[in-house]
Amino acid sequence: MSIDWAHFAPWPALAGGLLIGLAATLFLFLNGRIAGISGILGGLLAPARGDIGWRLAFLGGLVAAPMVYGLWFALPAAQVDAGTPTLLAAGLLVGLGTRYGSGCTSGHGVCGLSRLSPRSLAATLAFMLAGFAIVFVMRHLVQ
Repeated sequence: MSIDWAHFAPWPALAGGLLIGLAATLFLFLNGRIAGISGILGGLLAPARGDIGWRLAFLGGLVAAPMVYGLWFALPAAQVDAGTPTLLAAGLLVGLGTRYGSGCTSGHGVCGLSRLSPRSLAATLAFMLAGFAIVFVMRHLVQ
């Protein structure tokens, strides 16, 4: 593996990370809720009274943010090297893991770790180790 130093741009990544941290912090302080995407989306399946608006606004912001960014900067080209069956299986496995893990990487990795949650540490380690294992298997054992 090598780093493409000609296109290495840490500043946008740093700015994005700071914005995510700030948004998660403000969301917790102002709403008393964790900014975990699976919980926000899952709450729309059986919404409580008065609970739909902020969830739709949050998810709408996730969709709108790249569009707004695209008004000023070129969006990176998206390339998916997998077929539809693989993507469906991957989506189902991610959903299953999110359900068993009681949250997703944004809830555990961003919000839970910053609150020093032992459960989030265990979940994030499990996410990362599973990802490392899958990449190793797919790149070195399958093909």
